[in-house]
Amino acid sequence: MSISITPKAVKEITRLKLADESTKDALLRVMVIGGGCSGMSYKLGFDNQPAAANDKVFEQDGVRLVVDAKSFLYLSGTTLDFSDGLNGTGFVFNNPNAKSTCGCGSSFSA
Repeated sequence: MSISITPKAVKEITRLKLADESTKDALLRVMVIGGGCSGMSYKLGFDNQPAAANDKVFEQDGVRLVVDAKSFLYLSGTTLDFSDGLNGTGFVFNNPNAKSTCGCGSSFSA
């Protein structure tokens, strides 16, 4: 299994990377951390360090996404999308491993 990135998410990640000179060559690190109203939350951030030996790296249309091994257990099969519709703007995780999500969609339980 892998993590996929939609074209809209690729476009937004690329825009964000190019907006700051220090992140133009960075990896997008995706993590699952404890917290949020459902128990686990997603965390996104740019990482200028190379991937660690146990990290999983995925690339789509020039965007490199890196996930640590523990987070990958919860993210395998996930699609990262970007929404800019009437219901809000931001990254959206379509995670088949999530058993439930909170109302705001930023935390989940597995």
